[in-house]
Amino acid sequence: MQTKKKRNTKWSKKELLFEDSGVSNWKQNWMLDGERAKVINSSKGMELIAGAEHGDDTCHTVLWTKKSFEGNIAIEYDYTRTDTTTRCVNIIYFLATGKGDAEYPKDIALWNNKRVVPHMSTYIKNMNTYHISYAAFDANTYSKGDDYIRLRRYNPKLIGFEGTNIPEDYFKTGLFKPNVTYHIELSKFNNTIEMFIQNKTTPEEQLTCKWDVSKFPNCESGRIGLRHMYTRSSTYKNFKVWSLN
Repeated sequence: MQTKKKRNTKWSKKELLFEDSGVSNWKQNWMLDGERAKVINSSKGMELIAGAEHGDDTCHTVLWTKKSFEGNIAIEYDYTRTDTTTRCVNIIYFLATGKGDAEYPKDIALWNNKRVVPHMSTYIKNMNTYHISYAAFDANTYSKGDDYIRLRRYNPKLIGFEGTNIPEDYFKTGLFKPNVTYHIELSKFNNTIEMFIQNKTTPEEQLTCKWDVSKFPNCESGRIGLRHMYTRSSTYKNFKVWSLN
């Protein structure tokens, strides 16, 4: 695990903007990209299950909030991996909008039909958003089970992933063990993005990731999306979004 960083104490939660326990029907608050995915609500929370065929893009999925958010926000939830694979990634998108032309308007709900097959390239080329990969495994080292956490800022003016990576990456965290619940709190406050992860059973197992985004174009508003690449599945519970001051 990497050197521990202190959590940001410069902000405080102002207003609860969104809340979903994960127990009730997911369709009330979310919209789904990908026809081969499943979403199952239970007392354990909301389980998002991508398609089972590795290498088939129809098996990717993204679950988007119907509500949009703006400005400084914090996102928190309890996260439990329900897969046991050591390849592919989970992603959280936040403050996501389309690039803003006639074909891909800023409101991504206006082009849901273009994401029925959730090709990664569709998102990279046509969205402005922050993206954090976590519970993620490098395709070249997946047999070793080495995980990483990485922040990106999509920019349709760029070509693919080139230039989207925001330093620094966090490698070999040892977090996100299957069937272990972690509390995640992700914040975007001015030019700092922070992700705090803590094992709910063993609180001393924790990590704070921080990124300075001041050199990248700001994402000011948009939806939150939970992406699972093919074969990945996880449960989300007590999902909340707060405004910050």
